[in-house]
Amino acid sequence: MNKVPRNTTRDFLSCATLTLLATGFSVNVQATEGGGSSYPMGTESYMVGAMAPPGFYGIVYASHYEADARIDNNGNKRPGDFQLQSNAITPRFIWVTDQQVLGGNVAFHAIMPLVDLKVDLNGQSQEQKGLGDMTFGTGLGYHLTDKLRSIVGLDVVAPTGEYNRNDLAKLGRNYWDIRPVWALSYIDPLGLNADAKIMYDFNTKNNATDYTSGQEFHVDYTVGWGLGKGWVVGVGGYVYQQTTDDRQYGERIENSKGLALAIGPAIKYASASGWFLTAKWQQETEVLNRAEGNAYFLKLAVPF
Repeated sequence: MNKVPRNTTRDFLSCATLTLLATGFSVNVQATEGGGSSYPMGTESYMVGAMAPPGFYGIVYASHYEADARIDNNGNKRPGDFQLQSNAITPRFIWVTDQQVLGGNVAFHAIMPLVDLKVDLNGQSQEQKGLGDMTFGTGLGYHLTDKLRSIVGLDVVAPTGEYNRNDLAKLGRNYWDIRPVWALSYIDPLGLNADAKIMYDFNTKNNATDYTSGQEFHVDYTVGWGLGKGWVVGVGGYVYQQTTDDRQYGERIENSKGLALAIGPAIKYASASGWFLTAKWQQETEVLNRAEGNAYFLKLAVPF
């Protein structure tokens, strides 16, 4: 199988995820428990479908999310004072093997989010710092054409973050998330760059609350133009749709499905020496049953 050139492959197994940018808060917002998700929407960008050659790699994500509105099922802002801020430094470790299955190179990864989360709601405030829910996954990477690459994979989010049902801010979600992933990247150093990371979440029950969040479909995307010398500029964001209703104590919770879109500028620089950097800002819009805000992302990837 043809290998991706080293100076254009620093997103490394981006079919997998980091977790818990601003997802572990417990306020009265409908759409999945607490109005959050195990995946921080819009995290990934350029080269999301390109797997690196065999070897060991590291990525460090830095991210900031802030929101000051909780949106109901009609698209209106819920009453009350609300502020949410989340900062995360998230190391990710990747092993791309030289083994092949079904024509694709096999890779494994692990993600360890370190989160600082603060929630203010109607005069109450709480801040939590520590390890969030970790992600473990595997994937198969394909070099389909000279410019088109793809990864298929499966991620599992484990409930490793601290959880107390009475906390306002929670570092973990206290349930498992099984997430199939399909990522595609079209790469042209002097032309169109288009990327999509397509995910579907199967959430298990939170036994502390007897609450099962609905299944979730979401896509991180970027579209940009290559300027040469490693630079790509464009836009990116995400599309999110909850596909099934939440359930608690055996009863279906109607009118609880979440919806959101996001868009903003995105830039990439890939150095000839092998390191890779992306920067991104996105504003959420068209939100239903979730918090509405904006996010900043930086990602640095280096080979070991």
